[in-house]
Amino acid sequence: MTTVRFHLQSTLTPAEVVRVLTDFGPARAEAWPSIDAQHFVVHELGDTWAEVTEGTAAAWERARYDWDPSGDTVTVTTRDSKLFGAGGGWIFRAIPDQRGSRIDVELTRTPQALRGKILAALLPLVGPSALRKSFAGPLRAV
Repeated sequence: MTTVRFHLQSTLTPAEVVRVLTDFGPARAEAWPSIDAQHFVVHELGDTWAEVTEGTAAAWERARYDWDPSGDTVTVTTRDSKLFGAGGGWIFRAIPDQRGSRIDVELTRTPQALRGKILAALLPLVGPSALRKSFAGPLRAV
């Protein structure tokens, strides 16, 4: 299992961060550079949870999102993934600060296939900077 932790600074409030992370409308694929429309499916959607598939042909993931609309944390549990299989996921915590929010991110991967194991080994080295870039636009990270 590989775990990577990093943080982002955002001009959004914690509530806005949670709303952006849990907006599963049709514009999601346009807002997030790591999601294309062909690999974005909302399977089920509740008031505080969603089951979605998102990503690209190279790296898609089916996951369950859970959140409290008045809270500051979004938990994403991987159900299936082209590269990593089930297990692991993401935790996003938005903490208010003078500029908006500090977003603490924890990514856990449980690779099963050889390709996933190689990528998981590289995650601590290249993951934080690449992931910060992919989150910069949607989360207004600075």
